[in-house]
Amino acid sequence: MAGRGKLLAVLGDEDTVTGFLLGGVGELDKHRKPNFLVVEKETSITEIEETFRPYDATKDSILRRAKGMFTAEDLR
Repeated sequence: MAGRGKLLAVLGDEDTVTGFLLGGVGELDKHRKPNFLVVEKETSITEIEETFRPYDATKDSILRRAKGMFTAEDLR
């Protein structure tokens, strides 16, 4: 599993998810594209499924920053 990121999904009411977003779980890239999806009544199942498929841990800036904070020894 070394070198692979983990995908975190937060499912909850609007207040709970907003808390996670404010805590830094979600972000917008330089093109203002979010790395999260807010699901509403009108959101299609296809859109939800597609959101979970293209995740690339190498492009996740938060994951990259977190990896830089710890060494392999820290995680043992």
